[in-house]
Amino acid sequence: MDADEVDRLFHGLADATRRDIVVQVLRQEQSISSLARRYDMSFAAVQKHVAVLERALLVTKHRRGREQLVRGNPDILHKAARLLDEYEQIWRHRARSIEEILSEDRETRTER
Repeated sequence: MDADEVDRLFHGLADATRRDIVVQVLRQEQSISSLARRYDMSFAAVQKHVAVLERALLVTKHRRGREQLVRGNPDILHKAARLLDEYEQIWRHRARSIEEILSEDRETRTER
């Protein structure tokens, strides 16, 4: 994923309502109308949330008659999980490096 894709992904997941929408549509495809009934906000606001999620590739939309149906994209969530795992490994490596430096410093001080 390039930097812009990662930014869109985490922007999409940064809002609690959007995260809940992702959970709902991963469980079952839903219309925007049915999603809008779940939240204390306007239909237009839910549409905007779905648009952010769609730009982040977290959901896809398609038409069935007059309804726009929203479906979750588990593949992009797997990519996000792998990316977070990579970040975790970087931080674990840094923490080990700091521990080694501190350990060497303690050994130097006790030798004096």
